[in-house]
Amino acid sequence: MGMGELAVSILDLVGMRTGESPGAAIARSVDVAQHAEKLGYKRFWLAEHHSISGIACSATSVLIGNVAAATTTIRVGSGGIMLPNHAPLVVAEQFGTLEALFPGRIDLGLGRAPGGDFHTMRALRRDSQQSGEDFPILLEELRTYLGPEVPGQRVRAIPGQGSNVPITLLGSSHFSADLAARLGLPFAFAAHFAPEYLYSATARYRQQFRPGNALRKPYLMVAAQVIAADSDAAARRLFTTPQQRFLRLIRNQPVELLPPVESMEPLWSDWERAAVDNKLGASVVGSDATVKAGLQKLARDTGADELIIVTDTYAHADRLESYQRVAAIAASIDLPATVAV
Repeated sequence: MGMGELAVSILDLVGMRTGESPGAAIARSVDVAQHAEKLGYKRFWLAEHHSISGIACSATSVLIGNVAAATTTIRVGSGGIMLPNHAPLVVAEQFGTLEALFPGRIDLGLGRAPGGDFHTMRALRRDSQQSGEDFPILLEELRTYLGPEVPGQRVRAIPGQGSNVPITLLGSSHFSADLAARLGLPFAFAAHFAPEYLYSATARYRQQFRPGNALRKPYLMVAAQVIAADSDAAARRLFTTPQQRFLRLIRNQPVELLPPVESMEPLWSDWERAAVDNKLGASVVGSDATVKAGLQKLARDTGADELIIVTDTYAHADRLESYQRVAAIAASIDLPATVAV
């Protein structure tokens, strides 16, 4: 078998700066997607978050349509749609419509977390009893609406039926890894905020994978926080922006993008530092050489076919530069074409 180039994609949360309009933040995301397309990124995914000050990605499918309209070749999709928040029929109709508008370019990544707190779940009409355990049933219903119509099917997604929009399961635990393996679907692990089960979940996915209609062999994606700059010190300084965001997240404060600081030490207590380090444990931050070594290790240790790069810097130019560096780095990384389990 020959060597394969490491595929890279982007996950975007549409981060807002303090006092900024949502429109300005969304325009920045579109600009990133347009650059990503030129740089050879495979896909540009948008997350789903609700009622979180500082993140403008609540209406994920609307944003996907906007980004897809502003680009021509890059795949655009959800990373992910939180399926328990929605009627599967509505998701099928939205993504069936997106697929009709942008044929062959739409991805449907699905998660099972609420993407918000208890009150937000109530506002989304979610039952407080829902724990995510009904996710496989919702997924089965959704796949029925996106697949070929079956005899006696009374409700159809129009558009959507027969569109076969590709589905990827997202997760940070063994639950989604096991489900993706059992159903023969691609799996994306959320190491960008929950790296704890990265190695165990990805190994289980590859070991338990059963071929299905969608895939003959496992397809594993790993999302990680990455910042590449001209030196380790410069990158670490930029990294204080996501560190401040996660610090504010655990304090239940708004999570707008804040300018980098010289040191995090005055800002956090020991336990807060430990909590933030835990969430950002899979991050790859540094010069080109440091980032190349980190991405290579991450891909080889997990057997990832693709890395999803999450880069939150304060300055737009720093973000574009980091994505440019990562594209060049990824092109220089060769992966074994088949990863031995």
